[in-house]
Amino acid sequence: MSAKTSFYLFQERRFSIEESGQKSYSIEFNRLIEIMQSLRSENGCEWDKKQTHESLRQYLIEEAYEAVEAIDNMDMNLLKEELGDLLLHVVFHARLGEEKGNFDIDAVLAGINEKLIRRHPHVFGENREKDVEKIKMDWEESKQKEGRESRIDGIPKNMSGLQRAFRLQEKAASTGFDWDNVEDVWAKLDEEIQEVRKAADDGNKNELEEEIGDLIFSAVNLSRFMGVNPEDALRRTIKKFETRFKSIEKAAEENGRNITELSLEEMDKIWESNKIKGQV
Repeated sequence: MSAKTSFYLFQERRFSIEESGQKSYSIEFNRLIEIMQSLRSENGCEWDKKQTHESLRQYLIEEAYEAVEAIDNMDMNLLKEELGDLLLHVVFHARLGEEKGNFDIDAVLAGINEKLIRRHPHVFGENREKDVEKIKMDWEESKQKEGRESRIDGIPKNMSGLQRAFRLQEKAASTGFDWDNVEDVWAKLDEEIQEVRKAADDGNKNELEEEIGDLIFSAVNLSRFMGVNPEDALRRTIKKFETRFKSIEKAAEENGRNITELSLEEMDKIWESNKIKGQV
């Protein structure tokens, strides 16, 4: 089917849907699939034709982070665009799978539909569970029944260490393996700080690395226990640091100086001034 024929068929289907007053989700989705087929065809795009699951990995991760950044910035127009980019990658990988005879987009959709129904018996079954924590525990239990050896399996190895620690702790907590109260978590954090200090005093680098890891893990645990995602919190702090540091650079520039010419006291004064003003 030529691109022109495909376009006209799409237009006819779209008008038919619009006249009925129905949403055209399937029409637009099918159009995306047809566009991807054209890009991968003999007369398609040379770059797209060369791509593989492996070559697209980095772009998939990049697009996911761009979507997260749009959410952080509360930019809904940008989020709409980034979700489209993510959806493109889903369709792209499905097309590659179809060409190899492994799976197609229908199999992807059928798989996630069946999984969602299976893992939500409180919605699609007779069980009408309302307690969120119990629902999360049932979710993890259903995953294990699907073939996982451990309740903490299934967390991607390539996920950031901070987020991976958070998810491991969440999964462990879903079994009841958790602190009884926040005071115990605070006590553990204080304990880890003292152990880092001791390792630093002893000058043992390997031990220091291990203790700092334990300290970060405990900080993540405190964050989780208090209902805060540590990855989100850290991204927010990083963004705040970037903004405040750039304000120091700008202040130096406005006074005809380079930031490297400022003393630490001068930089700290600008930092605190902007902090108090709430500008950054």
